Amino acid sequence: MTIRVAIAGCRGKMGKEAVKTVVNQEGMELVAALDYKHVGESLAELEMFPPDLNVPIYLNLSQLIEDTKPDVLIDLTSPQAVYEHAKEALLHNVRPVVGTTGFTDEQLEELIQLAEDKQVGCIIAPNFAIGAVLMMKFAKEAAKYLPHVEIIELHHDRKLDAPSGTAKKTAQMIAEVREEQKQGHPLEKETMDGARGADFEGMRIHSVRLPGLVAHQEVIFGGEGQLLTIRHDSFNRESFMDGIVYCVNKVMELDKLIYGLENIL
Repeated sequence: MTIRVAIAGCRGKMGKEAVKTVVNQEGMELVAALDYKHVGESLAELEMFPPDLNVPIYLNLSQLIEDTKPDVLIDLTSPQAVYEHAKEALLHNVRPVVGTTGFTDEQLEELIQLAEDKQVGCIIAPNFAIGAVLMMKFAKEAAKYLPHVEIIELHHDRKLDAPSGTAKKTAQMIAEVREEQKQGHPLEKETMDGARGADFEGMRIHSVRLPGLVAHQEVIFGGEGQLLTIRHDSFNRESFMDGIVYCVNKVMELDKLIYGLENIL
């Protein structure tokens, strides 16, 4: 069976890499792209893609689904658009594979319920890199024994949300095995707002945004006389493609929403 795939966000750095990956992947066919600018054209007309890539571009997701009937929608757009895209896809029985972060808890709950009601698979992955997923799993294990922890995530300066979805997911996983507790001196005071970072159940999360970075995170655990650092680095977007391919195949077997690649590996 060939999986019919549509991609939202094809002109972004991740999107361009995903287009190349799907086109070259056995068992997948790229049938459409969703874009807010180049509607009515094909990917072949854009300089960033091969001239023989005659894949239509749509502005409206409902029209895309009606015309091209994809099985899966890979969404690599922005936090402002991704919730509506995922909801629309589920309503039309198209399986979303989402790599964009920035969902609110309420939006996630609504999508979880919608996927369950429709019995349509959906995967939302804060990070598609296999190494990043392992970092989160190892961090959760370490937190059982070293509960004093801070998270530092570093991304390119075009990223829109802070902290990153990976950092939030890491903190949530750690919180499953760690009792909430305040860290640092009980009388500590920030002399500049934000100096101690975001507070998640007493854990501190720090976001760095600089040109030259791609996606990086370290989780630092402190104990008496010792320090443990678990770090993952993505140096290019290719590092995410194996995870995307895995999710496109896996989502065809699901009848519910899965949040986090670690839950299906």
